[in-house]
Amino acid sequence: MEILKVASNSNPNSVAGAIAGALEQEGVVEVHAIGAGAVNQTVKAIAIVRRLVGRESGEAEIKVVPGFMELTIAGEEKTGIRFVIEK
Repeated sequence: MEILKVASNSNPNSVAGAIAGALEQEGVVEVHAIGAGAVNQTVKAIAIVRRLVGRESGEAEIKVVPGFMELTIAGEEKTGIRFVIEK
Protein backbone atom coordinates (compact mmCIF):
# COMPACT_ATOMS: atom_id res chain seq x y z
CA MET A 1 0.00 0.00 0.00
CA GLU A 2 1.36 3.38 -1.00
CA ILE A 3 1.64 6.05 1.71
CA LEU A 4 1.27 9.71 0.75
CA LYS A 5 2.12 12.58 3.10
CA VAL A 6 0.17 15.82 2.73
CA ALA A 7 1.29 19.23 4.02
CA SER A 8 -0.76 22.36 4.59
CA ASN A 9 0.74 23.91 1.45
CA SER A 10 0.03 20.86 -0.76
CA ASN A 11 -2.08 21.49 -3.85
CA PRO A 12 -5.32 19.48 -3.48
CA ASN A 13 -5.47 18.82 -7.24
CA SER A 14 -1.95 17.36 -7.20
CA VAL A 15 -2.73 15.25 -4.15
CA ALA A 16 -5.94 14.06 -5.80
CA GLY A 17 -3.99 13.00 -8.88
CA ALA A 18 -1.53 11.05 -6.74
CA ILE A 19 -4.36 9.37 -4.85
CA ALA A 20 -6.21 8.49 -8.08
CA GLY A 21 -3.02 7.02 -9.55
CA ALA A 22 -2.38 4.91 -6.46
CA LEU A 23 -5.99 3.72 -6.42
CA GLU A 24 -5.73 2.76 -10.08
CA GLN A 25 -2.57 0.74 -9.48
CA GLU A 26 -3.21 -0.84 -6.07
CA GLY A 27 -6.86 -0.17 -5.22
CA VAL A 28 -5.90 1.25 -1.81
CA VAL A 29 -3.76 4.14 -0.57
CA GLU A 30 -2.94 5.59 2.84
CA VAL A 31 -2.68 9.36 3.30
CA HIS A 32 -1.02 10.97 6.35
CA ALA A 33 -1.77 14.54 7.45
CA ILE A 34 -0.35 16.36 10.48
CA GLY A 35 -2.03 19.64 11.44
CA ALA A 36 -5.31 21.29 10.62
CA GLY A 37 -4.11 22.76 7.31
CA ALA A 38 -2.86 19.40 6.07
CA VAL A 39 -6.11 17.68 7.06
CA ASN A 40 -8.06 20.39 5.22
CA GLN A 41 -6.03 19.89 2.03
CA THR A 42 -6.45 16.12 2.32
CA VAL A 43 -10.24 16.34 2.64
CA LYS A 44 -10.38 18.64 -0.41
CA ALA A 45 -8.25 16.15 -2.35
CA ILE A 46 -10.54 13.27 -1.37
CA ALA A 47 -13.56 15.22 -2.66
CA ILE A 48 -11.74 15.81 -5.96
CA VAL A 49 -10.74 12.12 -6.20
CA ARG A 50 -14.35 11.10 -5.76
CA ARG A 51 -15.25 13.18 -8.80
CA LEU A 52 -12.27 11.89 -10.83
CA VAL A 53 -13.01 8.24 -10.06
CA GLY A 54 -16.65 8.80 -11.01
CA ARG A 55 -15.67 10.16 -14.45
CA GLU A 56 -13.39 7.22 -15.18
CA SER A 57 -15.54 4.33 -14.01
CA GLY A 58 -19.07 5.73 -13.89
CA GLU A 59 -19.09 5.02 -10.15
CA ALA A 60 -17.96 7.60 -7.61
CA GLU A 61 -17.84 5.13 -4.76
CA ILE A 62 -14.67 5.19 -2.73
CA LYS A 63 -14.31 4.15 0.87
CA VAL A 64 -12.42 6.43 3.27
CA VAL A 65 -11.51 5.30 6.78
CA PRO A 66 -10.00 8.05 8.96
CA GLY A 67 -8.05 7.36 12.12
CA PHE A 68 -5.46 8.82 14.46
CA MET A 69 -1.75 8.02 14.31
CA GLU A 70 1.05 8.78 16.73
CA LEU A 71 4.57 9.55 15.54
CA THR A 72 7.77 11.13 16.72
CA ILE A 73 9.23 14.08 14.80
CA ALA A 74 12.49 15.63 16.02
CA GLY A 75 12.01 14.02 19.42
CA GLU A 76 8.45 15.33 19.83
CA GLU A 77 5.34 13.16 19.96
CA LYS A 78 2.82 14.28 17.32
CA THR A 79 -0.70 13.15 16.55
CA GLY A 80 -1.81 13.04 12.95
CA ILE A 81 -4.74 11.80 10.93
CA ARG A 82 -4.44 8.76 8.70
CA PHE A 83 -6.92 8.27 5.85
CA VAL A 84 -7.12 4.83 4.27
CA ILE A 85 -8.79 5.20 0.88
CA GLU A 86 -10.09 2.20 -1.08
CA LYS A 87 -11.73 1.94 -4.45
